[in-house]
Amino acid sequence: MMKPSIMDDPKKKEITKKRHFSFRINIFFFITFLLFSVLIVRLAILQFVQAKDLKAAENTNTNQTNKIAPIRGNIYDSTKSPLAYTIPVQSLFFRIEPSQQDKDEVIRMANKLKTDVFDKYGKPDAKKLEPAEIVLAMDLGYDINKNKVKDPSYYWVPRKIKTDLSNKEIAYLLEHRDEFKWLEVTEESIRTYELDDMDTDGVPSTIAPQLIGYLKSYSTEKAKEMYQDNENSKEYLDTENVGFDGIERMYQDELRGKNGYKIYPVNAAMKIIGRATVTKPTKGNNLYLSINKDIQKTAEKAIADQIAFLHTPYARNDAFIKYGANAQAGYAVAMEVDTGRVVTMANYPDYNSNEWTGGISQATLDDVGSYIANGSITTAYPKYTDKERPKHPSSIVFMGSTIKPLSVLIGLTEKLITPSNQYYYDSGTFTFGKANSTSSISNSGRTAYGNLDASSSIEHSSNTYMSAKVGIPFYSKYGGENPAVTDKWAEYLAKFGLGVKTGSGLPGEIAGSNDFAKNAKKDSYQSAMVYASWGQNEKTTTLQLAQFAATLGSRGKRMKPLYVDEIRSFEGELVKKVEPEVLEDSSALFAKNDWNTIIHGMKSGAEGIEELPYNVARKTGTSTQAVAGGTIDNAVFIAFAPVENPKLAVAVVVPEGGYGRYGASPIAAKIFQAYDAANEGILTKLGGGKRPW
Repeated sequence: MMKPSIMDDPKKKEITKKRHFSFRINIFFFITFLLFSVLIVRLAILQFVQAKDLKAAENTNTNQTNKIAPIRGNIYDSTKSPLAYTIPVQSLFFRIEPSQQDKDEVIRMANKLKTDVFDKYGKPDAKKLEPAEIVLAMDLGYDINKNKVKDPSYYWVPRKIKTDLSNKEIAYLLEHRDEFKWLEVTEESIRTYELDDMDTDGVPSTIAPQLIGYLKSYSTEKAKEMYQDNENSKEYLDTENVGFDGIERMYQDELRGKNGYKIYPVNAAMKIIGRATVTKPTKGNNLYLSINKDIQKTAEKAIADQIAFLHTPYARNDAFIKYGANAQAGYAVAMEVDTGRVVTMANYPDYNSNEWTGGISQATLDDVGSYIANGSITTAYPKYTDKERPKHPSSIVFMGSTIKPLSVLIGLTEKLITPSNQYYYDSGTFTFGKANSTSSISNSGRTAYGNLDASSSIEHSSNTYMSAKVGIPFYSKYGGENPAVTDKWAEYLAKFGLGVKTGSGLPGEIAGSNDFAKNAKKDSYQSAMVYASWGQNEKTTTLQLAQFAATLGSRGKRMKPLYVDEIRSFEGELVKKVEPEVLEDSSALFAKNDWNTIIHGMKSGAEGIEELPYNVARKTGTSTQAVAGGTIDNAVFIAFAPVENPKLAVAVVVPEGGYGRYGASPIAAKIFQAYDAANEGILTKLGGGKRPW
C-alpha cells in the first residue's frame, strides 16, 4: 500500500492555507502601505509644489474672445490704379499672464526691448520709445515711475506696444522668444492714400481727398454716433479705424471685411493662462471707382492753375477777367450723360489724407479744417479767419445764368413763349412791380440785345428776357401771390436735380436751397419769380449742376451719380457690378422741338471751349451774391459734349471767380480734353468734327 501524501494530511493542509493567507494579507498591507505612501507624497507635492498653479487652474472658468480687425479693402480708379490701399504691418503686443509676479523682470524686459530691439533694429523714422512708455503701454497695473498698483478689469486684452515693426525687429524677437516670453507679433494694417504728383504749390496732397474721404478711430464719440444705426457696428473694435467721410464712409461695410478672433483661456482674475486659438479675419472687398485718376489730376491742377492766373497782374488789369481776382477756391464735377458715372470730382484747395494716419495733429486740422468737407456736395470754404469768412461766399452759390436753358424750356412747355416768330425787344433793363413800388433789373453791363427769340435769349444770356417772358408770365399763370407759384417752379427744377439731393448717396450731401420760396414770403412772389428765372434765387452744389447739365444733354433722363463701377473680393472675384440707374425720366414732358430750341441757344462765349474739335453745348453764369461789406460775383459754368451725341457733362464753380466765361470755362475745357484723351478720342469721334449747329 502507498503511504498517504502530505497533501492528504488535513492538519498540514490547514497550516499551508494559513501560511498562504498570511502571505496574501502581508502583500495586501504592503501594497496598501505603498499606495498610501504614494498618495501622501502626491498630496505633499500638490500642497507645497503645485498649489499655485492648481489654484489658478481651479479658478479657470471661461475663455475670452479678442476680436481681430480685418484688413480693409483697397480703392482703385477706373484704370485699376490704386487711390487708397492698405499696407499690412506687424505690431508687437504684450499679454498679461499669471507668471508675471515679478515686476522688476517686466521692467527689465522693457529696457531690453528698447536697447536690444527697438534702438538697434527699428526703422530709422520710427518713433523712439522709452522704457517708461513701453511699460505704460503694457498696462500691467503699475507705473514704472510711481510703482503704484492699479486694478485693470480687462487683463485678457493684449496691449499694443509698437506698430510697424521692421523685419529685423521681428527676426530678433522670434530668435529670442525665451527672453520675451509674454510678447506676440500680430498683423495689422495702415491706410495709405496715393499722392498727386502734379501738385504745383509744393504742398503734398492726395488724389480726390474730399471724395475718397479718410479714416478715424472708432473709439471717438463722434464715430459711435455716426455708426449708431449701423447693425454691423457691434463688431467694430475701439482700436480700429472707420470711414469718416466720402467713399470710405459710404462703403464702410464693403471695405471693412469681417473680424477674426483670438480665443484665450483665462482665470477668474481674467489673466491669460494658455495659448490662444486663432481664427483669421476675412479681408474687405476692393472698390473700383468710376473716377479716372488722370482726369481727376488734370481737373485739380486746372482749378489751381486758373485761380493762380486770376491773381496775376495780367488778369487783374483785364477789363473782364479782373472780377475774379479774389478767387481762392474752385470745384468741378464731370459726369457721363448716358451712365451717370462721375469721372472727376475736384476740390480746391485740397489736402493730404495721409495726415489722418495715426491721428491728425491739431495744427494740421486747424490749417485744413474749413475745406476737409467735399465742397462739390456741401458747404466748404478756403482758409479764412473767423473775421474774414463772412466777407466771402462758401462753395454753395447761386446758379446764375446757367438756369436759363431750363427757364426757357419751362416757358415753352407752359406755352408762355413760342420757339420762333416771337421776339422780345431787350432794351437792357426791365421794370416790374406795382405802380407805386417798382423795381428794375438789368443785363450784365446794362447791355441792350435788341430783338431776341427763345434761343438767342439763352445765347446772349438776357436777364430781361427771362424776367419778362418767363418769370412774370409764370407768376401770373399760377395765381400770383400764393405758394402755388414757387411750388410749381420747384417741381420743374427737381426734375433736373435742382433743389433736391442728387441721389448719389455720398454722406453729407445737401440739397442746395430754393431761396425763391423763402424770399417770396419775405418780399413778394412776383419779385421771387423774376430773380428765380435768371438764377439769382437758387443755390446749388457743383454736383447738382453736373446732374442738371447731364439731364439737359440726355433730354430729360436724370441719372443717379455713380462713383463705383464694381466691387470685387480681395482675391479679385466679382461681388457686384454697379449698373446705371435712371432716377426720373421727364423726356416725354417736353417737346422735341423745345429741346432743340434750348440746346441751339447754348452757345455762350466760353474761353477754351471754342478751341475743342467738337461742338459743346454750354452756358456760362455769373451769380451775384451779397456778403458782409458788399456783393461779389461767382463764376459758374455748365456744358455737355458733343452736341450731336452727348457723352460727358461738366460743371464748374469758382466762388468770387467773376464771369463764368473767364473764371470757370477754361477749367471745363481742360476736363473735356482730358476725358477725350483718356478714352481714345471718344468725344471727337462722337462729335464727327466741328460744324454749324
